Amino acid sequence: MAESDRERRVIDEVTKGLIIGGSVRDATDGRTFGVEDPSTGELLCDVADASPEDGMAALDAAANAQPSWAATAPRERGEILRRAFELVTERADEIALLMTLEMGKPLAESKAEITYAAEFFRWFSEEAVRISGEWKVNANGAGRVLVTRQAIGPCLLITPWNFPLAMGTRKIGPAIAAGCTMVIKPAGLTPLTILKLADILAEAGLPDGVLNVVTTSSTGKVMEPLIRDGRIRKLSFTGSTEVGRKLIEQSAEQVLKTSMELGGNAPFVVCADADVDEAVAGAMLAKMRNIGEACTAANRFYVHADVAEEFTKKLTERMGDMKIGRGTEEGVEVGPLVEADQRDKVAELVDDAVQKGAVVRTGGEVPSGAGYFYPPTVLADVPTSARLAKEEIFGPVAPIFTFTEDDDAIRAANDTEFGLVSYLYTNDLSRAIRLSERLEAGMVGLNQGMVSNAGAPFGGVKQSGLGREGGSVGIDEYLEIKYIAMNV
Repeated sequence: MAESDRERRVIDEVTKGLIIGGSVRDATDGRTFGVEDPSTGELLCDVADASPEDGMAALDAAANAQPSWAATAPRERGEILRRAFELVTERADEIALLMTLEMGKPLAESKAEITYAAEFFRWFSEEAVRISGEWKVNANGAGRVLVTRQAIGPCLLITPWNFPLAMGTRKIGPAIAAGCTMVIKPAGLTPLTILKLADILAEAGLPDGVLNVVTTSSTGKVMEPLIRDGRIRKLSFTGSTEVGRKLIEQSAEQVLKTSMELGGNAPFVVCADADVDEAVAGAMLAKMRNIGEACTAANRFYVHADVAEEFTKKLTERMGDMKIGRGTEEGVEVGPLVEADQRDKVAELVDDAVQKGAVVRTGGEVPSGAGYFYPPTVLADVPTSARLAKEEIFGPVAPIFTFTEDDDAIRAANDTEFGLVSYLYTNDLSRAIRLSERLEAGMVGLNQGMVSNAGAPFGGVKQSGLGREGGSVGIDEYLEIKYIAMNV
């Protein structure tokens, strides 16, 4: 089959309507919106554009399904997740192509995301039967204390475009394990992957109404009534800090439990005693994973003056050699950014830095032709007045700053409202512990360029968010603690 025919088949097989109560339906007013291929700017397909009424119908379905789903045996919930893990793994090539077409990342990156995303289903399939409680004799000996954990209730999940599968499974997995029903709103730029995932979960045995998918181009109009309704008891959002603040404000009215995985501006600190080759390899992973479109992406490189030129030279060679092109093409390492606005913002930040004195070592110019491409870019001698010293880049740009004292590096690394992840390279154990503890971040990559792990708690401090996803604490976000006082 020709590649274009295969691409067309993958697109055609995806559900394009809203999934509410187990049924696929059009938007009430018949409206749709288009999904683009960012490598060409061409239309892939149209999907249903939900109205506020459609959003409420999805909430009705979730609320109606909640009692029976919460009463389902934990083992059964776990088995559904296990079957879904196996189906996602089995269909990795098909899902990867779909993801690449709508988001732009190279196929190898899409396959890596699928491996990571599927792990959340496997991890939480095992956590479903480990929801624990407590039983003890009261301190005065006259009674007993019984503590249980129960499903919090219907959840609203809002996912971003950059990791369309993993950001879904990271929320859906623990919700299913805990016994919660859901309304999920995928990003308008990349709705197809979640629609595909919903079909797989139904095939794995997830009952009707447990997962309801609402695609819309009017997120605020459709989601706000759900947040304010009172039946939603949990909101989980991954996206920008700006939007997160608004959602927290809306959630206050009903005192919703919220999980917020928000923006990042990760520092990457390379000490004088670091192995430079290892630091460059880690920098490539921390910077160029997902074309730099990741909240965990290294955005500010603080490199000790003694090794700065060696690090810059080697990083420039690595980034300058990367092959740019459509993600479906063989050997491509850098696909397009997700949309024109995203590419233009990256170009604007680079131009600002250059105007203020930064030196372009590679890249730095928008290429001609179709698609939303931007080349891997290394900037040296970046002044602290440059906007990219403070703003999240979300693109393949590595600005390099230098330091001579550890205190200065840590001060600069922490000089941000964000605190999601920091990266640190050093071969001195004492320095590693000391600096890791001083970095103001929810996660630290110590001599490694990736922290994502289904079995570890993912989340940030400061304005990078609230709560944690993944790990043994990930399911707690979907549970309420109930204390029963017993007079024996």
